[in-house]
Amino acid sequence: MITDRFGARVPLLIGPFLIMAAGLGIVLAPSFWLVLPAMMLAGMGHSSWMIGREVAGVEMVAADQRGRMMSGFMGTNAAGMALGPALGGVLGDTIDFRAVFIGYMVVGALVFALSLQAPVKRRDPANRPAVVMGRPSMMRQPFWSAERFTALPRLVREIEPRLRSTYLILVFATFNTKLYRTLLHSMLPLYVVTYRGFTASQLGFLLAIQGIFVMVMIIPAGLVTDKLGRKWATVPSTAMPAISFVLIPFAEGYWEIAAILGLLGLSDGLSLGSIATSTYDVIPAHARGRLQAFRRTTSEAGGITGSLVGGRIASLANPGAPFLAAAPLLVIAALLVAFVAKETLVRSHGVVARSSEPPR
Repeated sequence: MITDRFGARVPLLIGPFLIMAAGLGIVLAPSFWLVLPAMMLAGMGHSSWMIGREVAGVEMVAADQRGRMMSGFMGTNAAGMALGPALGGVLGDTIDFRAVFIGYMVVGALVFALSLQAPVKRRDPANRPAVVMGRPSMMRQPFWSAERFTALPRLVREIEPRLRSTYLILVFATFNTKLYRTLLHSMLPLYVVTYRGFTASQLGFLLAIQGIFVMVMIIPAGLVTDKLGRKWATVPSTAMPAISFVLIPFAEGYWEIAAILGLLGLSDGLSLGSIATSTYDVIPAHARGRLQAFRRTTSEAGGITGSLVGGRIASLANPGAPFLAAAPLLVIAALLVAFVAKETLVRSHGVVARSSEPPR
């Protein structure tokens, strides 16, 4: 809502400010229970900045460059996620745990300073529809009106009719993507260490193999998304995890599991920003913040589901069973993306499918 009303720069500044406040709260917290609200602030700051970052990026590039932009965003994010624990470990070992969160505050301050350079782009009321489905558009209502918080169906109806089902399918695919990633990172350690008897070092190398394949795919994934079409990335990246999840419970040798993790790395690399890019192609410019926020909220619901349901299934059967249980959902998502969702790429020379705005 803030992004759609005030532009992307505001959440870009709110996010790192909350992250700095969270770091300070953790450093000063005298008990565990005061750490929890600080972590909630950190989560709010992260979500705010991620939405602002995506919308700001989309507004600065042409429609047929979004795939490379989003792939670069997700790739550098993956690199940061890999570097962060290593840097935090060094700070924690050489100083103490509070130094980790002081470092967290320093990073937040750096991001805040960089976000100040973001262009100020307020929404143009002339480009917002005044009436949708016979009723006033959401953007014509007061910012804090109660109807804004319960009007997701109306926002979806502001999408071009032939692309509404595509948006909902992309939301479902996002749910499954987050579900399988969370399930993988919560259940794989149990499966390979506890169930198969591998060492923690072997597990670390397996995850490193996956990460290497993800990094290798950053540039190719962006080119595939922008040059061949969004589906060339979204369909394989949704289908390949289903194949991998079926194979994991039957893999016994270390190199068999390593090959499966390599395949998952390829699919993760292809998915870098491809679903987000397709969504930005579909949704109208005046509702980017809210409709992408709904997709990301659904994504987090998938992450919660993956860890909770996966753990329950593992406790009832074995750590390999959750992978088999999740595979059908991934197959359904892949089939919907392949055969029901529409291609959304717009080329500079010749339209492949309609975007939310013309290519520049």
